[in-house]
Amino acid sequence: MNAYAAMKQYQTVNVNAQVSEADPHRLIQMLMEGGLQRIAQAKGAMQHGNLALKGEQIGKAVAIIGGLRESLDHQQGGEVAGNLERLYAFMQQRLSEANLRNDVALLDEVIDLLREVKAGWDGIRQS
Repeated sequence: MNAYAAMKQYQTVNVNAQVSEADPHRLIQMLMEGGLQRIAQAKGAMQHGNLALKGEQIGKAVAIIGGLRESLDHQQGGEVAGNLERLYAFMQQRLSEANLRNDVALLDEVIDLLREVKAGWDGIRQS
């Protein structure tokens, strides 16, 4: 995992946290949390007709998911990393479609997918 690339992406979207002190596992958790927050904010903006905020928050969510993609270690992760790469690309595509169509259901789809990935990631730490 390229923790530096993930940290850089996290800092880029202005999320308040102690990024410099986070271990790589926690950093990925923070990225996922930030992505979920941005999508929820975009959903609220969409429902209230605030197109500028919707677009801004979706853009930040796409960037965060890009950071997750960049952090994948394909050598160590093997097939799992490849599957996550494709899933993250799909999430980015669906977010872009949601932005273009003003489709809350597409945002919900990505929220569900990202929550599932996050639950798996969170479980790694507990093991």
